[in-house]
Amino acid sequence: MASSASTLLVTGGAGFIGSNFIHYLFKQADFTGTVINVDKLTYAGNPENLSDIEKEHGGTRYFFEKADICDHEKISAVVEKYSIDTVVNFAAESHVDRSIFGPKEFIQTNIVGTFTLLEAAKKVWGARQDVLFHHVSTDEVYGSLGETDFFHENTPYAPRSPYSASKAASDHLVSAYFYTYHLPVTISNCSNNYGPFHFPEKLIPLMILNMLEEKPLPVYGDGKNVRDWLFVEDHCSAIYAILKKGRHGETYNIGGENEWTNIELVNLLCEKVAEKNNKPREYYKKLITFVNDRPGHDRRYAINCDKIKNELGWKQAVTFAEGLDRTVTWYLANPEWIEHIKSGEYRTWLEKNYETR
Repeated sequence: MASSASTLLVTGGAGFIGSNFIHYLFKQADFTGTVINVDKLTYAGNPENLSDIEKEHGGTRYFFEKADICDHEKISAVVEKYSIDTVVNFAAESHVDRSIFGPKEFIQTNIVGTFTLLEAAKKVWGARQDVLFHHVSTDEVYGSLGETDFFHENTPYAPRSPYSASKAASDHLVSAYFYTYHLPVTISNCSNNYGPFHFPEKLIPLMILNMLEEKPLPVYGDGKNVRDWLFVEDHCSAIYAILKKGRHGETYNIGGENEWTNIELVNLLCEKVAEKNNKPREYYKKLITFVNDRPGHDRRYAINCDKIKNELGWKQAVTFAEGLDRTVTWYLANPEWIEHIKSGEYRTWLEKNYETR
């Protein structure tokens, strides 16, 4: 293993990808370790995502610590208390639109928070090499592509939003700690994720929920922006492969190799939801509404992930047809989760279960 991976600190574990990763870990026969989930529980952090894990493993192999990753004293104490040997850093502010109108939180969490985690790991681990700091990042750090190019691990960074700039800075910090302090690190840059537990500010869950309420389906600009879509479970399996076999100091791109224009995807979602709800295929398409484009909207992202395939033997296991079907089915089957998110009731659940401890 790249690390002994017996005691993992997962930051942002109550969020979309983090909670899916924790679910993934506990399904792996070769994972017998312990997970410590550190999450600040901002608006997108929902511990209900992990209620089943808490019920089955809470107090034995799963522990939750409500903390801000910018709190050096608290993070250092957690790393020491649980004898952490692996950090997987999902914690981030991640919505481009919000970063455009309020960049301060993105700078604080994504840059200062990553720095704080690195400092805590360096302080507690010292010169150990049987440990690992894995940093989860995004393809948005590379900027925008033409019609035929692909992002490779050596593609120069060219971030174009406060969000992607903050993630680019955090990537550089992680890499610098490897070269300067010999801290064992790996980095992954992934394409757009989709799947269960996705907070409904992002494209796919937003469209599904708006369809269910027959609200407008807002599509930026001409709808021709292209994204590479990766099912979240495939992302989790890639990260697990990096933890087990990744080389220290290396970056691995993780992609779905599955490009769709936004308008193509929204049309497909309309057909999927209509099919599930026994409506005509065109039923929801009348709700599609083109809106003013996002400032600095990157035209196309597409990842070349040959490196992780060739070096670590990883590959996607879920087709887009299967992944999208599973995603739509999950949202239709979980109206209570959706209602808790929309009403803010999950915050009440949170206060009862965590903030009074």
